[in-house]
Amino acid sequence: MTEGMSLDISKIREDFPILNRTIDGKPLVYLDSAATSQTPRCVVDSIVDMYYNHKANVHRGVHTLSQEATDRVEIAREKARNFVNAASTQEIIFTRGTTEAINLVASTLSDTLCHGDEIVVTAMEHHANIVPWQLIQRNKRINLRVVPMNSRGEVQMEAFENLLSENTRFVSVCHVSNVLGTVNPVKEMIAIAHRHGIPVLVDGAQAAPHLKIDVRDLDADFYVLSSHKMYGPTGVGVLYGKKALLERMNPYQGGGEMIGHVSWEGTTYAELPFKFEAGTPDYVDIAAFGTAIDYVEALGLDNIAAHEHRLLTIATEGLMQIPGMRIFGTAREKSGVISFLVDGIHHYDMGMLLDKLGIAVRTGHHCAQPLMTTLGIEGTVRASFGVYNTQAEVEAFVAGVARVAKMFHH
Repeated sequence: MTEGMSLDISKIREDFPILNRTIDGKPLVYLDSAATSQTPRCVVDSIVDMYYNHKANVHRGVHTLSQEATDRVEIAREKARNFVNAASTQEIIFTRGTTEAINLVASTLSDTLCHGDEIVVTAMEHHANIVPWQLIQRNKRINLRVVPMNSRGEVQMEAFENLLSENTRFVSVCHVSNVLGTVNPVKEMIAIAHRHGIPVLVDGAQAAPHLKIDVRDLDADFYVLSSHKMYGPTGVGVLYGKKALLERMNPYQGGGEMIGHVSWEGTTYAELPFKFEAGTPDYVDIAAFGTAIDYVEALGLDNIAAHEHRLLTIATEGLMQIPGMRIFGTAREKSGVISFLVDGIHHYDMGMLLDKLGIAVRTGHHCAQPLMTTLGIEGTVRASFGVYNTQAEVEAFVAGVARVAKMFHH
């Protein structure tokens, strides 16, 4: 499908058998894709095919099955390279997900940090982009500096530039907030950081399923994403890193695969990307991730973004008609996520009652407790959209929220 064409959502939904489920006799309305997207049949078929026909350990065997499995992993690596527009497959490291990718960078970076060095993050980060830096903070006594946001949930760019100092060693920022839906101006943030000679990691977990990613256009030093938010299998992710930076970094883990030569006297490391891929990888799911990338690209990321933005607009306009409604995150650049509270109704109560109507939303702090503290709340209800969601589902969701609100405010 070419970019700019409208999607046939009913046909797309046929690819996702789970959407035929009912919950308490109601059709499932799945609005939790920001936590994990559902998986199309072609991706599951890819997993089955690998287990039934091509399963053998990769990169080590000369026999046919091993070579077939290896080919599928390396084809997936090329697809991931193309997806983010990296210069080389040597810059594509397979990980268990965004969280491990950030930990990999933080862990290897910690070797170079000293007392008083500073890491800059934003107020809207996921715990996966906070806690790894705090672990270093505990051992190295570095400082974590936090960029504030305005009332719309947008990064305050002047404050960001003012936070950068001669002590700043690294900037780590989400591309899209998993709570607010804010699309951060990461290209501009990277340019500012680079003027100060500071490398930048972009957490793309929430961006990759919705936006076209071009790491060379962004000039990102590192970019990380997860398969399971992109209609792919769980337990697989990608770390993109500029080759020159990856070559300077020490390995994250030791073992098989990441070695050049091992002796009792010492060890040399494999070339990129294998230097950072110790042990047997999840090659079955990596191959299936390649299938998921094909699926997303066949639909067209611009088409997906346009569809989800339309759903976001309908949901926002509908929710705003409900008395006591508070929506968190009204950035001018926003992705398909909507977090809200209705006055007098606990987010868990709202979530549980919506579930009785067959509507799956996420409730709680969304692994962003510091952001909740900034907002002065404990948690929110979050609806997030995928390519398979329909206008009718969004209308059912809005009607469900209105029905719950009426129950409490009767």
